[in-house]
Amino acid sequence: MKDVSHICADLVKIHSENPPGRTDEVIEYIRSFLDGIGIDSSVTGNTGGMCNLVTRESGKLRQLLVCGHVDVVPALDVGWTHPPFSGIIENGFVHGRGATDMKGGCASILAACEAVVNRNQDVPANLAFVCDEETGGENGIRRLLAAHALRPCDCLVAEPTPSRHPCIGQKGLCRLDMEFSGTPAHGSLYPAVGTSAIMEVMTLLNHVRELNKIAYPVDPSFDKIIVQSSAVLSKEFGIAGVRDVLKSLTFNPGIIKGGEKSNVVAQHCALELELRVPWGCSIPALISSITEHARCGKIISQETHNPSITDPASPLVAVTCKAVKDVYGGEVFPIVQWAASDARHLRAAGFKVIEYGPGEIPSLHAVNERTAIDSLEKASLVYQAIMAKYV
Repeated sequence: MKDVSHICADLVKIHSENPPGRTDEVIEYIRSFLDGIGIDSSVTGNTGGMCNLVTRESGKLRQLLVCGHVDVVPALDVGWTHPPFSGIIENGFVHGRGATDMKGGCASILAACEAVVNRNQDVPANLAFVCDEETGGENGIRRLLAAHALRPCDCLVAEPTPSRHPCIGQKGLCRLDMEFSGTPAHGSLYPAVGTSAIMEVMTLLNHVRELNKIAYPVDPSFDKIIVQSSAVLSKEFGIAGVRDVLKSLTFNPGIIKGGEKSNVVAQHCALELELRVPWGCSIPALISSITEHARCGKIISQETHNPSITDPASPLVAVTCKAVKDVYGGEVFPIVQWAASDARHLRAAGFKVIEYGPGEIPSLHAVNERTAIDSLEKASLVYQAIMAKYV
């Protein structure tokens, strides 16, 4: 029997950066672990090694799905105290890429299942370990949902969260790939002559900056959740004005490519724009506004997801908060956040979803990512307590 810190370390040592997204080795580790404690599973994947694992005991309908992703963002071996895929255990932490996002959560799931089995009990949940979360889930959770490999039920996603605050909702997402066309001319005559595609992009971004200033109204009871969430997330990340982040349209012009030569008015410019959409903001109206103000631009492709939330009064939320309080003590309440995860796809498919997991959130996607062993162990206890309510 391995303790949870060594399971986490093992997972970190197995490369599963996305891109390229290959997860066959880490999924095989999980399949072998589950097989060793008597839990059958099936593995599916593509020729690129992007694999998923699902458990389901025949003849038994489970009311709980416990889910985690095993792909991680890439890490350059520069600036790390320990190599990013070393999985070193030192001073109460497991170090390495994915220790927080989210191989730590996967390790706590496996440890919880082993503890249940060692008590001669059935694990009262289906498990799903998926690839491709870091690049949108097309080959991961979205593929499983499209294949009807998962049946809507209550769902716990082991993403890292503040220790006393499960996450029940996330802002929406709008990704736009756009192309702008200008009228070329000699650069020495601009702006008197010619239309610059680059400057047309800047004009649109100035409009988007104005959209960021809009506060979208929400129900007073939900506003209370946003206020509570803001206080927690502000403390966790050290960011001021989190309430504005949760209630406003935030944006990032991630990639801008344009122009032909420094003395030619740009005829072409491409923009990849990502917007995080708050509750109360209509995505169709947002896209219409952007289209209206992109005078020389057009949308080539788009990906959109509405803001999502699980009812705070849901039994799943009550069970999870009770389990967290029993392990940690203190004040426990659910929050919403600005990030996106597989939870949005699961909610859209009819699942009631809550996120709760271990990790050092400020180290997420960062150099020297790590997770505390104490948080791994306590997350395992929380998962065991939640499972006990679904027997």
